[in-house]
Amino acid sequence: MDAEELAARWRDRLESWAIPDEILAGATGDPFGHSPARFAVRTDRALADPDDGPTMARLAEALPEPGTVLDVGSGAGASSLPLRERITELYAVDTSAAMLAELAVRADKLGVKVTTVEGRWPDVSVRVPKVDVAISAHVAYNVPDLAGFLRALNAHAGRRVVLELSHRHPMSWMAPLWKHFHDIDRPVRPIAEDAVSLVAALGFGVHVEEREAPLERFSSLEQLAQSACHRICLPPSRAEEVGATALELGMWPLPRERWVTIWWDVRE
Repeated sequence: MDAEELAARWRDRLESWAIPDEILAGATGDPFGHSPARFAVRTDRALADPDDGPTMARLAEALPEPGTVLDVGSGAGASSLPLRERITELYAVDTSAAMLAELAVRADKLGVKVTTVEGRWPDVSVRVPKVDVAISAHVAYNVPDLAGFLRALNAHAGRRVVLELSHRHPMSWMAPLWKHFHDIDRPVRPIAEDAVSLVAALGFGVHVEEREAPLERFSSLEQLAQSACHRICLPPSRAEEVGATALELGMWPLPRERWVTIWWDVRE
């Protein structure tokens, strides 16, 4: 299967994750949205105790001392700021101004020169120069046009592109709750292997490493229930019921995710 066919399959599979309008109408917020505060906590944790997994290792080994970094879907900077001592300039791209503000505050404290670009990649790629290495962590499942996204990353990196994503869609863990509360079967694909296949079909020299996620999804059943209410479009008042249901369905404690690192060296 060629790259265009694989890209179309990725897009179609992502579209199957859409929430039916009648259920979405009951949502109290964006069920696919993310909390800047939670991302900021993750960044602070990464700065205090840097992850020594393959994603950071592959990024660091390709980064000159010093060098420039592009972080697409940067959040508050958990996947780039830990390399602060080796970065001459960081270009951070995110659709969320609040996320970029959290990153900018931390970059300033760390003495990292940062240029923040609000918008969706690759729409804003013309505002970013070529850099030494590019990282995009836990973004791919939000990207319908993954081929265009990857091509733009490759065009902006002089040395290496590194991706990190969960083995399965990050919302997959809630499938039993969707079935219980809404009688809906959630999709299974796309998965990380689909992204790997697309990277290879694009002609990039793909490498893949996998590991257990270093972080638990939730620190308590109550936190799980609150998050699940938001994600499956139930009011917060039903959190206790959701927590009890999760226990009955054997969903607590949740097993850790598998994280996949995909990387390739850029060919001139």
